[in-house]
Order: sequence, then C-alpha cells, then structure tokens
Amino acid sequence: MFTSRKTDSPKQLIEYVWLGGSAWDLRGKTRVLSKPVEKLEDISEWNFDGSSTELATTENSEIVLKPVRMINDPFRGQPHKIVLCDTYFPDGRPTSSNFRELASRIYKDSVVDQADIWFGVEQEYILCKEETSGVISKKSHYVPAAWTEFPKKPQGDYYCGVGSGKALYRNVPEEHLQACLKAGLDIAGINAEVFPGQWEYQLGICKGLDTADQLWLSRYLLYRVCESHGLIPVFDPKPVEGDWNGSGCHVNISTKATRDANSDRLGPIKKYMELMSASHTKDIECYGENNALRLTGKHETSSLEKFSWGVGSRGASVRIPFSTEKNLTSYFEDRRPAANMDPYLVCAKIADTLYLSSKNSEVFSKTIEEYKKARAALVQH
Repeated sequence: MFTSRKTDSPKQLIEYVWLGGSAWDLRGKTRVLSKPVEKLEDISEWNFDGSSTELATTENSEIVLKPVRMINDPFRGQPHKIVLCDTYFPDGRPTSSNFRELASRIYKDSVVDQADIWFGVEQEYILCKEETSGVISKKSHYVPAAWTEFPKKPQGDYYCGVGSGKALYRNVPEEHLQACLKAGLDIAGINAEVFPGQWEYQLGICKGLDTADQLWLSRYLLYRVCESHGLIPVFDPKPVEGDWNGSGCHVNISTKATRDANSDRLGPIKKYMELMSASHTKDIECYGENNALRLTGKHETSSLEKFSWGVGSRGASVRIPFSTEKNLTSYFEDRRPAANMDPYLVCAKIADTLYLSSKNSEVFSKTIEEYKKARAALVQH
C-alpha cells in the first residue's frame, strides 16, 4: 500500500475482480493509480485477505491477485478499467477455486491448439430477491422476483415475450447488454426465457481461455447492474421445484474440422458424439453443481443418465442444428452444462474429450474433489 505516487497526475481506477472460495463467490476491490495504464502488463499484482473469502486461514491469509484479462469499466467510464484476476498462494500454488490454471494447461496442448476450437455460450439466469415466503428450494436463499410483484401464472407467455406481464424486468438485461458492449465483450444477443423473470444472453464467438474470461466478466457486470435494481441474478440449475424450467448455460462448439466447407460437417461431428458419449459421466462432473435436479429429460433437457444427440432436438444432450445438417453452419450445441457451470472447467473438458481422448479426465476429477475438500475444511475452520 505504501508506494510513492505523484499527487498531481490524473487518477485512474482499476477494479480487481476475482473468485473467492466458492466457484460462484465473485469479489472485487478498487485501486487508485496515478500512472495511467493502457495494457494488461501495466497492471501490477495485488493481494487480499483470503481468510475472509474462504480461500485461506487467518494464520496464513494472504492471497495473490494476478491480472489475466482487462476490459473497459462501463460504470465509471474511460479511462477506468476492470481486471479479472487469478488467485495464487504466495508460494505460487493456485488456490482451490482457480480452475483457470488447469484450463490453460489443456489449451497449451499442441493437438488442442491446432484444432482451433471456437465457443459460443448461452447464459440463462433468473432474477430474484432475498427469500421471504419460503417458496423456493431449501438449497437457495432467494425467491423469483416476478412472484413478489406479478400474478403467479404458468409458463408459456414469457419466452421471447413482448409487453407488460411477459417481458419482466427487461431493463436489467438491456442495461447489462449495454454494459457488456461498452466493456468490449463479445456479447451477441439477449432474450427472455421460459420461466417468469428468466433471461438469457449469448456470448461469443470466442476461443479457449478467452471464452471463460469473458463469461466471468460478463457475469460480474450482471451482478453490478442488478445491484442498482435491488435484484440478484440466480444461476442455480433448478431453483424452483415442480413444473418449471431450470437454467442452463449451453455451449456451442465449432472446430477447424466442422468449419471445412468442402467436407461433410456431420462426419467429424458424429465422431465427436462417440467421444462425448464415452465420456458422458466424467463430463457431467464438470458441468455444474446440482445439475441432476435439472437434467431430468423434461423441460427441454436430456436425461442425466444417458448421452443422446439429435438434429434439431432440444431434448437431447447435444443438439445438431438443421443448418449444420444441411452443411450451412459449422457448430453443434452441448445442452448439458448448468447455468452455474465454471466455463474454465467446461470448455477445457470439452477440448479434452474431443481432441485428447479424455486423457485428463482424472485430473479434472481430482481438481474438483480437492476444491470441495479445501472449501469444506476452510468453512469449518
């Protein structure tokens, strides 16, 4: 903290953003700089109290923040920045919630690099308020905001709905869209979803680590937008029990092989389906918490127990668009990931499954298990 700085220089604000002990525990704090920064390399490492974020004990609390991605700050305006950071212990070990470190190793593999995998993600969320009526799952502390302000009607009118009582809280996704555009993120669109007060935004096309970096930053911006409206974006895959849709984060995948306009794109995709089928159980481990509550085979989901794929099918594990079958587009959609999935884990696991024959499956399993154990131990501590 005690460094010399010129008091007469223009000030620049840098918001450091990172993941705390839980994979969904976004944190942030502001640094005031006297010397302007223009690129990521100009931003120095920082630190924070890991014992207050369930990443470390009080006796050994310091955690290092290493900047990995910088965007414009859409809330404070130019020249201020927001910086996504990795978290490390002082001895260089990644913290338990730092899945980016594992993902970076997967993408560095020459086979994965040559495959040139592109991703597009579809992030669903439900706008909620603090629970007051006890109508939501016991595992959550929130209630859908729509149920506190509007008549509780069955699903049907809300998906891509227009008009009062249908497009609920449209101002939130609209503000979030503008924030992402001002920040320079590759947001591609928004729409109202099936559950009342549920929305989706699409991000991409992105590559490798950039996909996950941008998704985490877009989620951070969504939390910030919701702050000003007294709302909370909930990413639980099945927050409300019964005949209601849950929330997913579908991942659209395109590879160099599927983008070859001179070949039958379904050829390599069918080979991918065989690989995904064989790795289904291991892949699901990485696809989000409490996802079994969502993947029931109902409400536009596939069954958790069995891998399936189909052309145009939204009840399959993987959907092949009709346009891809006709050799007009070059992607397919993995519909299994939950809304609360960690994109570092999911996108890297997809790359491992499709191009490395799942040789790192046990590494992913071990990483997730170590994360759960470390989190449990720190919570008890």
